[in-house]
Amino acid sequence: MARSIKELQARYNSSASRKLGGGPGGGPGGRFARASGKPKDARKTIARLMGYMKGYGLRFILVLACMLISTVTSLVGSYFMAPIIDRLTLAVAPNADVHMSVLEKAADRIIQNLLASTGHPSDSIMPYIAIACVLLASIYLVGVASSYTQGRLMLSISQNMVEKIRNDLFTKLQKLPVRYFDSHPTGEVMSRFTNDIDNIDMMINNSLTSIISGFVTLVGTFIFMLTTSWILTIVTVVFLPVFLMGGGAIAGRSRKYYAAQQAALGAVNGYMEETVTGQKVVKVFNHEDVCKEEFNLINDDMRDKQFKANFWGSVMGPLMGNTGNISYAVTVGIGGVLLVNGAMTPGGLTVFAQYSRQFSMPVNMIAQQMATIFAALAGAERVFEVMDTEPEAEDMDRASNIQEIRGDVVLKDVTFGYVPGQTVLKNISLYAKPGQKIAFVGSTGAGKTTVTNLLNRFYDIEQGSITVDGIDIRKIPREFLRKNIAMVLQDTHLFTGTVMENIRYGRLDATDDEVIAAAKTASAHSFIMRLSDGYNTMIEGDGANLSQGQRQLLNIARAAISKAPILVLDEATSSVDTRTERHIEHGMDRLMKNRTTFVIAHRLSTVRNSNAIMVLEHGEIIERGDHDDLLAMKGRYYELYTGLKELD
Repeated sequence: MARSIKELQARYNSSASRKLGGGPGGGPGGRFARASGKPKDARKTIARLMGYMKGYGLRFILVLACMLISTVTSLVGSYFMAPIIDRLTLAVAPNADVHMSVLEKAADRIIQNLLASTGHPSDSIMPYIAIACVLLASIYLVGVASSYTQGRLMLSISQNMVEKIRNDLFTKLQKLPVRYFDSHPTGEVMSRFTNDIDNIDMMINNSLTSIISGFVTLVGTFIFMLTTSWILTIVTVVFLPVFLMGGGAIAGRSRKYYAAQQAALGAVNGYMEETVTGQKVVKVFNHEDVCKEEFNLINDDMRDKQFKANFWGSVMGPLMGNTGNISYAVTVGIGGVLLVNGAMTPGGLTVFAQYSRQFSMPVNMIAQQMATIFAALAGAERVFEVMDTEPEAEDMDRASNIQEIRGDVVLKDVTFGYVPGQTVLKNISLYAKPGQKIAFVGSTGAGKTTVTNLLNRFYDIEQGSITVDGIDIRKIPREFLRKNIAMVLQDTHLFTGTVMENIRYGRLDATDDEVIAAAKTASAHSFIMRLSDGYNTMIEGDGANLSQGQRQLLNIARAAISKAPILVLDEATSSVDTRTERHIEHGMDRLMKNRTTFVIAHRLSTVRNSNAIMVLEHGEIIERGDHDDLLAMKGRYYELYTGLKELD
C-alpha cells in the first residue's frame, strides 16, 4: 500500500499506474484504473453500437412507423382543438370575424361530415363538440396503441443488442491473455459488465427512442406550425439557435465528465473487490484506518467527477426549459396582437401556442437525455476497449503430427521478462523426461512460478526455446497444450456448484466413480463423506464453507482426475498442515506416477525425492542435482535445507 495519501494520489492520477510492472513474484502489477479522459471518438462508438442492430432492421422499421403514427396522432389531435374553440367562439359571439386556416377548415369539414351522418343540423354545437371529442379520443387511442407497440419492440431490440454485447465481451475475456488479468483489477473488469453495459441498455432503450421521436416531433410540429401561422413560426424558430448553442456548449463539458465518472467508478469497484476479498489480511494487520483513508481518497475523486458530470447534465434541462418558456411567452404575446388584428382565430392561436410548447419539448427532451447518452458512450468505449484488446497471439504453424503428449520437456537458454527491460529469467536450461519429478526451490521472486507460466504459454518467451516431445510449444495449439498439463496452484479457486462438479472440472467427461477415485487419491474422500450431502454438497463463495486445507485437497483431486501427462504443483501443499501433508504424500506419489511433474515448494521436505532439484536465484539456476548431491555441495540448497531443519 502507499505510504501516504499523497503518494496514493500521485499513483492514482499517474498514467504509469496502468502499466505493467512490479507484481508479486516478478509478475505484472497495477492496481488502480486511471480515472480520466473523455470519449475518444463518439461517432465511431455510436456506429459500432448500431452495428449490433443488424438482424433487427424490420423491427426497427416498425418502431419508426409507430413513432411516426404516434407523433402524427398527437399533432392531428391537437389541431382538432382549433375548430372546436372557434365553433364555441361563434356560438358565444355569432358576429365574430373568424378566418380559419386551410388545415383548420379541413378539420372542421371532417367533423361537419360526421355530424351530418348522424342527422344533426350543421349548427348544432353540442353534437358538434360530442363528435369532435369522440374523434379526438379515437385519434389518441391510435397514438397510445402505437406508443405501446413501439415500446415493446424497442425493448426487445435493446435487450437483444445488450445480450449480444455481453456475450461478445465475455467471449473476448476468455481469449485474453493472463497478462491482461494480472494488470487489471477484477472489480474494474466487472464494472464494465455491470455499470457500463447497464448504461448502454438505458441509452438504447430510452435515449435512442427519445432522440428519434423528438426529431420526428420537431419536423412534424414545424410543418403544422407553418400552415397555421408563418409569422409566429419565424418567431419560434428564431429561438432554435439558442437551444442548439446552449445545448452544444453544455454537451461538450458533460461528455468529458461522464467519461471520467465511468473510469472513476471502475477504480472504486476495483478497490472494493480487492479490499473485501482481502478482508482477513486487512484485519490481521490492523489496516482498517489505512483502507478507509485510501477509499475516502478514490471515493472523493469519484464524488467530484460525478458532481461535475451530473451538474452539467442537469443544467441542460432547466436551461432548455426556461428558454422554451421565454419562446412561448414571446410567441403568445405576438399571437395576441395578430388575434386582435384579425390575422388569427382564437382556436388557431390556442393550437399554435400548444405547438410552440411542443416545438421546444423535443429539444428539451433530447437535452435531458444527454446525461444518459454521455454515460453510455463512455461506458461503451470502456467495453469496446476490452473487445479491442489484443487476444492471445495466434498459434504458429501447427505441427501436423501431434496426436498425444508423453511429457518430454526441454527448456533451452530461456530468457524472459514481464516488463521490457526487466528480465526475470536468464538463460534457463533444463530437461525433464517422462515420469520424472523436477523441483524448483529458491527465494521468493527468483522466477520459479514464471517457469510454469511459460510452460503453459500464459506468456510467450522472448529468447530461447521450450519443447515438449521435441516440438516447440509455440507450434502446439494452446488448447491442446493446456489440456495436457494439470495444475495445482497455491491459490485455491472453487466454483459455485457441488463438490463432485468441482472435481469433475478437471475432466468433464469423468464418471462419478472416477471422481470418487480421484478424491481418494488426493485423500479428500474421508472429509467429503463427512459433509452434509457428501459429494453433492454445494460449494458457495469460493469454498467459504470449507477450510483452506480442504479446498486445496479438492484442487489436488481436480488435478488427479485429469489424464494430463504433465503435472505442475505450485506450492500445492502450502495450505495444509504437516499431518495432512504427510497423509497425502502417498496419494501425491500415485498422482505423479508416469507423469512429468514440476514442483515448486518452500517446504524442502516435499522435494527430497525429486529426480532433480533446480535452485533459482535472481532468475538463474545456480545449483542443480538431487537432494543428496545438493547437500554434499553445501551451497545455497544446503543453507535453505539446514535452515529449515533448525526451524523444525
